[in-house]
Amino acid sequence: MPFQLGRGAVRRTTEYLDKGKIILRDNVKLMTFNFNSRKKGIEYPHHRGLEEFVFWHLAQLKYKNPNCEFYTFKWMTPTPFIRAYIDNEDWMLVDCDSQNRESIYEHVLRVFGKSEQMLEEEASTKASIVSEANFGENCKQHCICEVPGQVPCSSFYVIPKEMTGKYQAKVKREEKEKAEAANY
Repeated sequence: MPFQLGRGAVRRTTEYLDKGKIILRDNVKLMTFNFNSRKKGIEYPHHRGLEEFVFWHLAQLKYKNPNCEFYTFKWMTPTPFIRAYIDNEDWMLVDCDSQNRESIYEHVLRVFGKSEQMLEEEASTKASIVSEANFGENCKQHCICEVPGQVPCSSFYVIPKEMTGKYQAKVKREEKEKAEAANY
């Protein structure tokens, strides 16, 4: 698939961001990526895999994991690595020296990502938490008027004007104006 306008614009489409498989575990709070990128003709071949991983997959990681922070540090290390900070103030280090993008992706998925079983369990518990009180597009009732004891939709029945908010606001405004006129 060719790039769209801009440097790697295909990475910014929601279709591409949704294809990311890595959903990090809840205890991963921060990830840092440390590598040296190409600069003025200087090439670092053993950093190339992590540089490509950050270019292609960091946006997907950010999209799929909004509660995790991600930082990239360039030109600060002789060897490329990923450091993940866990919620109990521990950290894990992943050595990415001379690794290609795909092997880094698979390793991060295996070590820090949720397994298929964990994702299925979360989806089933999320589906079972659906409340009868909720209404909307993905719920049992589409509109509040479908709940017994509620006022029916004005699109199907004519509601008395005393029950409308506009009428009640108009009455209050008129009472306030009468009270102000009486005070002058």
